[in-house]
Amino acid sequence: MELLRSNLSRVRIPEPTTRIYKHECCISYDTPKSEGGLFVDMNNFLAFGRDYVGWNYEKTGNPVYLHIKQTKKTDAEDRPFKKPTLLAIGLDGGFDNNEPQYEEVYQIVILPDNVTLPFPSVELPEKVRLAVDAISLAEGAERKEQLASWTADKKLVSKYATDLQQLDNGVAVPPVGWKCVKCDKTDNLWLNLTDGTILCGRKNWDGTGGNDHAVNHYRETGYPLAVKLGTVTADLEGADVFSYPEDESVIDPLLAQHLAHFGIDFSSLQKTEMTTAERELDQNINYDWNRIQETGEDVEPLFGPGYTGLVNLGNSCYLAATMQVMFSTRSFCSRYYSDQPLKAAFSTAPADPTVDLNMQLTKLAHGLLSGKYSVPVLEKDNTVNAAISQKQEGIRPRMFKSVIAASHPEFSTMRQQDALEFFLHFIDQVERINSGTPNFDPSRSFKFGIEERLQCSSGKVSYNRRNDYILSLNIPLEKAVNKKELAEFQKLKAERAAGGKELSADEIVRPRVSLKDCLDCFSAPEEVHDFYSTALKDRTTAIKTAGLTSFPDYLVLHMRKFVLEEGWVPKKLDVYIDVPETIDISSMRNNGIQPGEELLPDSAAGDGEQSIKILADEDIVAQLVSMGFNLLHCQKAAINTSNSGVEASMDWLLNHMSDPDIDAPISESVQNPDIDQSKVDTLVSFGFEEKLARRALKASGGDVEKATEWIFRNPSASTASDMDVTTSSGAAVDPLIPDGGGRYRLLGFVSHIGTSTQCGHYVAHIQKDGRWVIFNDDKVGVSKNPPLDMGYLYLFERLES
Repeated sequence: MELLRSNLSRVRIPEPTTRIYKHECCISYDTPKSEGGLFVDMNNFLAFGRDYVGWNYEKTGNPVYLHIKQTKKTDAEDRPFKKPTLLAIGLDGGFDNNEPQYEEVYQIVILPDNVTLPFPSVELPEKVRLAVDAISLAEGAERKEQLASWTADKKLVSKYATDLQQLDNGVAVPPVGWKCVKCDKTDNLWLNLTDGTILCGRKNWDGTGGNDHAVNHYRETGYPLAVKLGTVTADLEGADVFSYPEDESVIDPLLAQHLAHFGIDFSSLQKTEMTTAERELDQNINYDWNRIQETGEDVEPLFGPGYTGLVNLGNSCYLAATMQVMFSTRSFCSRYYSDQPLKAAFSTAPADPTVDLNMQLTKLAHGLLSGKYSVPVLEKDNTVNAAISQKQEGIRPRMFKSVIAASHPEFSTMRQQDALEFFLHFIDQVERINSGTPNFDPSRSFKFGIEERLQCSSGKVSYNRRNDYILSLNIPLEKAVNKKELAEFQKLKAERAAGGKELSADEIVRPRVSLKDCLDCFSAPEEVHDFYSTALKDRTTAIKTAGLTSFPDYLVLHMRKFVLEEGWVPKKLDVYIDVPETIDISSMRNNGIQPGEELLPDSAAGDGEQSIKILADEDIVAQLVSMGFNLLHCQKAAINTSNSGVEASMDWLLNHMSDPDIDAPISESVQNPDIDQSKVDTLVSFGFEEKLARRALKASGGDVEKATEWIFRNPSASTASDMDVTTSSGAAVDPLIPDGGGRYRLLGFVSHIGTSTQCGHYVAHIQKDGRWVIFNDDKVGVSKNPPLDMGYLYLFERLES
């Protein structure tokens, strides 16, 4: 006790706002349930596992710790199984995980001699008792940062419902016998609540569903709300009301009144149709969902190093799938596992290692690759199925998610996110923390150069270069290799529809496109309209081709499965991609200006075009804004792609969302002030490209020192492009960008299930030890039938010559 009293100055009583970690070690994934329990530093309130608490004592000198050990209680045999009534976790009525109950025991431990004192005890100093009480009663920082519950997005009240115009046109809707007024469809029917017209719903890509008559009626009339007939019953809350201008299912609080206007007595109606949400859920339990997750397969579970699952924190599968793929690469395994011990990362971390990305990446790497947390755990199921099954605990990447999302407002939420956007954000953050030691930067192994060649009608050419981490590919559906099967499927579908029958899931035929055709599409000539030619001093049409100036160690291919359908509504292409396990992209290499080519002249300071104010195309901007993008960002995208179209502008947006100057105001006109060439040469001698040097000097008022700082503060600035003015005579080679041959093997891929990147589920498949392995959150096992043709992101590893 005297030892404790002599160290009372190192004990603090936490304030209500103090961040207290008591659920997980900040260096490992040890918890109070672990064999050694958890030690909470009673000075800085960080938590450490048994093997790591000594490191904290060495670093801080803090000797007093609260040891927390949780022991599993014996469950009652007759513990009832609660059926969920709410799509939620952690809320009354939500899913009951039947989590076991634990008994918690506290002790006071004093280092370095591991002197232990029981708690509670009246003999303990009051300061210690108060500190322990505060810690035990406090909500852990881990849980404050990671919401304890999530629910499916709730439908909102439509802004069009309250003042909805309803025409007095004498329409009376009968209780049965409905049919689309423009075709013979008798199912999937929608009643427009303004004029009472009954029309069929949207057509799916495969021809199922309706014939788009209801949505086309909205486009013609602007009448906003429709209710799905067959979902209207005495329980109006279950009715499916859709708002076309809001493009989502909504609540109509005056639905009873709106139905009565057309003589509908909803109290006697029976449900005959699925709602939009029910249909989406039904589609999610279909052939593709089962195939991607390999549901129904007798999957052999895998354990040990490299086979650790990531527990879903609530819509975090995009993170789990992406990180499993990243840590299948040698570059990330070396940087954060084999070449960086946990102790080294902790010793160089700031006072709070939970906010240090280097520390949390090292923690994640050791958690995934050490095998410590990938061991079989026997678990007894609930009484519905009393069999004994094997599974692994996996790890919960809470601290990593918190720190990687700190600079991104979307990834810090509990909503589903796009795995592509997360990959780019993650790579950007890794590049930033390794900027001082670029030779050790693992993100560099993904980096490659893209060169675009533009030839205007004068015959002269311009070259534009940028660096990227992903090769984004269009999917040319017109190149489908199964056109005959698709035609036969359309015929079968028509016959079934005529007979009032539906197709089964395994009868549906989807377009199948080869990956080679997607790669060829990237390099194919493309017209660029309204291109300003410095040779003609006028706007003209140019021909653009693209290729790569270097081949990375790891090539990430992004399949553009999300396109814009009529009305600029984002839609997912339901298509299969034939992906071989080896590819050769050697033919895609570009080598800059070729013999006999003449470059477009540089823009002269007095060029009339230079003073023309650059304006973004209003139609392009409006279409992008309607998809939810920021107005300023949309204007920049249109300007930076020379108003060449919505698709090109969207590509620019996706590649530049994290630019440090993305929110900076747009300059009024293209300015090209005279820059001292000697200062440009100075920066070029430092290893920077001339274009980047000029941009930096312009941004810093011609000051070389400030320009250098600007470049380092804006690492993504080198990716910016200006297709109108950039010219170059050769293929600049960045010595820090890897390069090699063009032959690759497929290492892994991320698949997506769902109608958009903001919903659904992500799963990773990775080649390990000569076999395919499925990583479905915390479920890891041998993949018997990897869905190679259903990937969203593909990771290829370069084969050494």
